[in-house]
Amino acid sequence: MSGEGLPVLGRLRRAFTLGLLVPAADALVLALLWFVGSLFFGFLLHGREVYFAGPWWLPLLVIVEGALLWAAWGRSPGMVLAGVVLRGSARGRFLYWALSHLGPVGAGLALLDREGRLPGERVGGVEFVEGRPTHRPWYRTSVGWAAALGMALALGAAVGTLQIDLQALLTKAPATVKYWQQVLRPNTSLLTLGIQLLIETFFMALMATLFAAPVAAALSFLAARNLTRGWIGRPVYLLVRLAGSITRSVDAVLWAIIFGVWVGMGSFAGSLALWVHSIVDLLKLYADQLESIDPGPVEAVTATGASRLEVIRYAVIPQIVNPYLSFTLYRWDINVRMATVVGLVGGGGIGFRLGGALTDFNFSNASMYMILVIVLVWAIDYLSARLRAKLA
Repeated sequence: MSGEGLPVLGRLRRAFTLGLLVPAADALVLALLWFVGSLFFGFLLHGREVYFAGPWWLPLLVIVEGALLWAAWGRSPGMVLAGVVLRGSARGRFLYWALSHLGPVGAGLALLDREGRLPGERVGGVEFVEGRPTHRPWYRTSVGWAAALGMALALGAAVGTLQIDLQALLTKAPATVKYWQQVLRPNTSLLTLGIQLLIETFFMALMATLFAAPVAAALSFLAARNLTRGWIGRPVYLLVRLAGSITRSVDAVLWAIIFGVWVGMGSFAGSLALWVHSIVDLLKLYADQLESIDPGPVEAVTATGASRLEVIRYAVIPQIVNPYLSFTLYRWDINVRMATVVGLVGGGGIGFRLGGALTDFNFSNASMYMILVIVLVWAIDYLSARLRAKLA
């Protein structure tokens, strides 16, 4: 990544990448290893969660020094991400490690160098060069060993954190006999009520999908990078994408609770929760499809002098109709399943009664409701799959 007389932007990019980004990425990897390692050994030695062993400065020292040593003497994760390799003698690598302690100051000094070199590069006579070394198996690379160690420690920490007890799984099965007896004897007297609730659940999913699809379709044209250009279009694109990502990160169950407080518990709150979650979920699917359309028809229609709306009408929409319908059917399939889940927190439908039966430990009633839910989900899944196959 070196060169003679790099422009200011080139120096800035080089200094930021090698002086800040690479050490930060290496430190992050080592911090994660320290975290899962402290959890693992904490459970192993003390039987409880221990995030930091020793004084506060110890993990900081290990992480910082480890990151600097890794970059100087090996090929660290940050160097892999940046696509660079450090070349030089052992003495030069030692001097590079020593001067790497300058941190952001060293990155700032690199801006004063014509070639954008870090102080450690200049003094040590080493150099970062672009390219990747010849392919080697993972066990012959430091990144591979770090990944293997991280997975092993994470697995051990997970076993301790989740308090996995295989002995209880194998020896306490007889305690569930009473539960299975009730499950295998569903309360058939609830069949009529269950079907009514099932219909309500079905319509919750249907209405949420039908009202979400047109909203998501309209917004998707604002969330497609290839259709939003210029000083107005790009900020709109970023805003719509950001709002969609934030909203999508809130689970439908939380939306059901929010709307339950807003409009009261019941199927209306559940429908609103599914509607909001469906909009942002379909928005991403629709926008990603728009970004992957064939640009050929768009360029051909544009060359005829067509307006922006005409280009969308004759070159874009014909390419997205079938995928949009397929995504909508897929979302309807998901909403049927999720309608039961949001009902558990007061979103109405059969899920609300199922949650009440489970809370009361009335597994015979719960079994009847679950059988009906399974039948509905299977039927919708079959129908949706057949329809999507015809649209493919």
